[in-house]
Amino acid sequence: MDALTSQDAFEQWHDWRWQMRNRIDTLDGLRRWITPTDTEKTGIAACGRTMRWSITPYYASLMDPENTDCPIRMMAVPRNAEFVHGNEGHQDPVGDRTYLKTRRIIHKYPDRVVFLVSDSCPVYCRYCTRKYHTIARDSTYFKTDAPMDLEADFAYIRDNPEINDVLLTGGDPLSLSTGRLDAILGTLKQISSVGLVRIGTRYPVLLPARFDDELMTVLAKHAPLYLSTHFNHPAEITPEAVTVLRKLQAAGVALLNQSVLLKGVNDDAEVLKTLCRRLVSVGVTPYYLYHCDNVAGLTHFITTIERGRALMAQLSGHVTGFATPRYIIVTTIGKIPIDGDHVTMTEDGIIVRNYKGETLRVTCSALVHERSV
Repeated sequence: MDALTSQDAFEQWHDWRWQMRNRIDTLDGLRRWITPTDTEKTGIAACGRTMRWSITPYYASLMDPENTDCPIRMMAVPRNAEFVHGNEGHQDPVGDRTYLKTRRIIHKYPDRVVFLVSDSCPVYCRYCTRKYHTIARDSTYFKTDAPMDLEADFAYIRDNPEINDVLLTGGDPLSLSTGRLDAILGTLKQISSVGLVRIGTRYPVLLPARFDDELMTVLAKHAPLYLSTHFNHPAEITPEAVTVLRKLQAAGVALLNQSVLLKGVNDDAEVLKTLCRRLVSVGVTPYYLYHCDNVAGLTHFITTIERGRALMAQLSGHVTGFATPRYIIVTTIGKIPIDGDHVTMTEDGIIVRNYKGETLRVTCSALVHERSV
């Protein structure tokens, strides 16, 4: 980051709107922060007009300028591998579109729904499950023939009183204006069958300045809320992020963390131990460790199931029980724990069994055969 030589510059840096207006989305802009490698240059060029990429100045400041294995760079900067392996995987391996009931409501489990309130993010993470809803410029999960307003989405929740749990996600819900988020939370509070509202957001990681006084007032107003953060690496737990987490706790917001197991980023026992311990030390419960989804173009991020199980075994006994996340793979038939007999290995993938006893064959060689990045 350029030296902050004035109060104005300091205030700009801590203004989330300034951060959003000044996101890095060109190769020349990126050169202010790192020395791009050939594979990063090729990845950026391959994005072209088909795939979005952007990085907030705050998150860019966490990148190592010269270390090509910097985990922040790997998660945020497009690389050639995203396109070399682009024909593998699927656009929607978790079945979001299969369970899409309205323009924005995904109803996969009886008592809970996903509410896709946004399709934009401050940083477009290169491993995104909803890559073809957020990163791809010409694709979306939204039912585009459905009404643009939210009334049909709210009506679906009202008309299905078994729905107790609503998860706001996207994209990132905090990309909405604070007023719009306030209105959505207020409407959900008025639906008597809804007892739990969660917000899935990576803003504490990517842009802590988003949590200004206006937003904190709204979140406190609608507490109790659950906020699922998304820290993947200890380097993301900065003093700025910790300050935000403390503010959220003081406002009555319960904090959980969902990480994704990513090859070259956090597929290391010491990295995961440090991540879990630091999260707990600042009052965040490590909830899930997701196996990277088999999304087209993400094969270079996918570890084998065997590798993931070995890492979880190394956490056992070294990280306190409630600080150890559940290791999960998400499929079209739900979230599957990767333990016991829930997952069976095959030569070309895995067979999973869900809570209803349903089984599904997932074909993905990267799940069972190690490959180079």
